[in-house]
Amino acid sequence: MRQLRALLDKVANAPSSVLISGETGTGKELVARAIHAYSPRARKPFVAVNQAALPPTLIESELFGHERGAFTGAVARRSGRFEAAAGGTLFLDEIGDLDPSLQSKLLRVVQEGTYERVGGNDPITGDVRLIAATNRPVRPGAAGATLREELYYRLAVIEIELPPLRARRSDVPLLVAHALRGRSARAVSEAAMQRLVANPWPGNVRELFHVLERAAVLCAGEVIDVGDLPDGLRADPAPAAAPMDDDDLSLHGAVARLERQLIVRALERSKGNRSAAARLLGIGRPQLYAKLEEHGLSGSRGDATE
Repeated sequence: MRQLRALLDKVANAPSSVLISGETGTGKELVARAIHAYSPRARKPFVAVNQAALPPTLIESELFGHERGAFTGAVARRSGRFEAAAGGTLFLDEIGDLDPSLQSKLLRVVQEGTYERVGGNDPITGDVRLIAATNRPVRPGAAGATLREELYYRLAVIEIELPPLRARRSDVPLLVAHALRGRSARAVSEAAMQRLVANPWPGNVRELFHVLERAAVLCAGEVIDVGDLPDGLRADPAPAAAPMDDDDLSLHGAVARLERQLIVRALERSKGNRSAAARLLGIGRPQLYAKLEEHGLSGSRGDATE
């Protein structure tokens, strides 16, 4: 993910088209929005279109707009998403679901930079950066590939593949800290964290955030425990269910994880009293507050008892 962030910094400043691939819930639209936000186009519109959510008969009109009388119900001229994204970024989600006939029209837009509204003859030139995303195989030669080869190479000038959450389990504690930011439940017990890390997360980050939102609502205190998790996550994880990835071999990372576990355990034992937790850890309150901030466990610093 650090490599991905470094890549986004470079990609953002280029005008090239981008193709983002990854399973559902890995954050493809978030990456697209980040590219736009870091780019010189940041002050211009970011327009997202989900191909799979639109009827095939409406996609062309949605993308390119239509003239009055172009079809039944077209009572007035309507601008499309390409016009709405002028000067900015157009994000085409689930590009692998685009109808083959529309792929040809999109290819022409990408190649020539011009298009016509449905029912119109006047060419429209648009300065738009295209970012496409897919959770289906689209690379030429791949089994079940759904994109025309020419369109694939036009869109995938820069290709970014997002790994599933099960392939980067060491990110789970960081994502947990992010998801709980600003909530009354600000931490997860060691036992609950083990189950979160071990879970395969077929829905990826989106599923993890949903589980944490639910657990934070059901949690009676500041620390989410195993009992606050859905039934499927309450069983003891199998020993081999959470293999270490490359980041886990870092001594600094291992020490940070152990430190975080000790802090969470001290908060559990002290029932959330930070002064008592600091005494259990053998450190001062200011140092504990700094550690809480560092590990994403901070919230209100007002203890029930000091």
